[in-house]
Amino acid sequence: MVEQNARIEPGSHFIGPCYIGPNAEIRHAAYVRQFSWVCANAVVGHASETKHSVLLPGAKAPHFNYVGDSILGSGVNLGAGTKISNLRNDGGEVHLRIDGQRIGSGLRKFGAVLGERCQLGCNSVTNPGVVLGCDSQVRPNTTVTGVFPADSQHR
Repeated sequence: MVEQNARIEPGSHFIGPCYIGPNAEIRHAAYVRQFSWVCANAVVGHASETKHSVLLPGAKAPHFNYVGDSILGSGVNLGAGTKISNLRNDGGEVHLRIDGQRIGSGLRKFGAVLGERCQLGCNSVTNPGVVLGCDSQVRPNTTVTGVFPADSQHR
């Protein structure tokens, strides 16, 4: 479903079901796969791909990004080339470490949950199961693994 005033550029490709909210932008060569929810004012940009993910209002995956099995909070921005990894190399269950305890997600594919206004620098990578609290920052060319509180910094 594409809401009124959504901007869909030529060359973008969709596999439904998916939702494109009002004033959202789907730019040239974007690939929006099944069960993607791109909310109001969110952006899936050139050569970016989404699958089984929610981009809350104002979230941006604007240039050469992969967002799979993830939630991007309002105002999140992914720098060019940022990848949200959603599958372990061995294909096993994704685990999270919370309060020192290893907890299984029950999922083989689980990308990241990024709180409101998180900023990820160019070519950064989140490993499967990353959780970043609101207003966290990941510097360019950094790989992140784990669960982190709001305002965390990653270099």
